[in-house]
Amino acid sequence: MHVGVARVALHLAENSSLKGKRMVVKSVAQRVRNRFNVAVAEVDTQDAWRVVTLGIVCVSDDPRHSNEMLSKVIDFIESERLDAEVGAVDLELIAV
Repeated sequence: MHVGVARVALHLAENSSLKGKRMVVKSVAQRVRNRFNVAVAEVDTQDAWRVVTLGIVCVSDDPRHSNEMLSKVIDFIESERLDAEVGAVDLELIAV
């Protein structure tokens, strides 16, 4: 079993409240879950208005599939959220 983990930072330049940030996080997480069937959660920077840190996890029997799936998720976020700029992305594949 292989677990693919991605940590994605999003920068919300135009955001001015935690309520606006929550709307973006909820929208991104729901769309990614529905389209790719992966786990998504905000894992850090909950109190910062203009920064979102998402954790995305994919479980597979093939490490290439996990890596490919996470790459597609990141590409999807970059293309769909024009109001959020993708910052640092950390990918890790863990063999269990």
